[in-house]
Amino acid sequence: MATPPTTGSLYQRWVAPLLCQDEGADAEQLSRLTLAALGAASTRRHWPLISGSLAGLGAELQRRDHRLEQTLFGCRFANPLGLAAGFDKNGVAAGLWHLFGFGFAELGTVTWHPQPGNPKPRLFRLAAERAALNRMGFNNNGAEALKRTLERQALEPPGQRPAVLGLNFGKSKLTSLDLAPDDYASSLELLTPLADYAVINVSSPNTPGLRELQDASQLRRLVERLRRLPACPPLLVKIAPDLEDDAIDTIARLAYQEGLAGVIAVNTSLDRLGLENRRLVQTGRTLAEEAGGLSGAPLRARAQEVLRRLRATAGPALPLIGVGGIDSPQAAWERITAGACLIQIYTAWIYAGPALVPAILKGLQQQLDHHGCRSISEAVGSGLPWV
Repeated sequence: MATPPTTGSLYQRWVAPLLCQDEGADAEQLSRLTLAALGAASTRRHWPLISGSLAGLGAELQRRDHRLEQTLFGCRFANPLGLAAGFDKNGVAAGLWHLFGFGFAELGTVTWHPQPGNPKPRLFRLAAERAALNRMGFNNNGAEALKRTLERQALEPPGQRPAVLGLNFGKSKLTSLDLAPDDYASSLELLTPLADYAVINVSSPNTPGLRELQDASQLRRLVERLRRLPACPPLLVKIAPDLEDDAIDTIARLAYQEGLAGVIAVNTSLDRLGLENRRLVQTGRTLAEEAGGLSGAPLRARAQEVLRRLRATAGPALPLIGVGGIDSPQAAWERITAGACLIQIYTAWIYAGPALVPAILKGLQQQLDHHGCRSISEAVGSGLPWV
């Protein structure tokens, strides 16, 4: 009897060929269609036929090992690998992400006001570099719509879910910087009952002026406003890879002083990272001439540098989440041993498909075996090499 095809093999056969070149299937359209299917499955995940298929998906992609578990800022993570913000902006598939093997997923970025985002085209594949350029501009349905979407999926309460769910919050484009704290607070107050943790996104390059909120005085004002909210969930801040060292140090100190739950490093980059002359097929212009943030493999080295800098300044107590260019078990291990308690993927997951998650988790398990670590937390910041 023939062995049934795996999810990974089906992805490689039918989807990967669409992603191996810059032109062809529109990147944003592919994401939209994928999320529509996942959203339909999430709201119907308890229906008999669908639940059976989803159980098979989980059996294939999940890797359970108590050594991968951690409790950080009051949340129990089944493993350290999460889906980064930006893919499931409107939370439509919130009930499914654990079945893909993720220990957590970050939904959003969500803004108080619904907004269409920037003009299209705004998402571009750089297939040869396993990278992407995006200038989406926080396109989302707004905080009130996200609340309805999450409630419609009848999720378990925070703390009782198979995967931790974080919510990533941004500033509405029409809101001035002076009013930004209230804009963030409106979204967070509405969605607090549904969030395991919350992320203050002040680092997207695609909303004018947003990165100014990384300034110490602006960020402190924002954090203090949000922490006054009743039952505020654990708060983290997501920073840009393009910050100077002194700015990174300042944010690390501010996180400690203000009692932030952690820092996420990093968002997409305005630096073209050696790809300045790379030309986009869709527009005919070079990356140096294009707006937007760069993600994927070219970001790996800089993301690692920022993570190391944060860990050196913040010390061992502050939880750090590493994201940017993690596309293999080795890259995941190196980010963790540099100081990341948790890691996230997005661009690499799109290129490699669902099989990347169990491959990374298996690689982490093997490294724990090689080094005799009893838990992943022993590896965090240890500097242990990949062997």
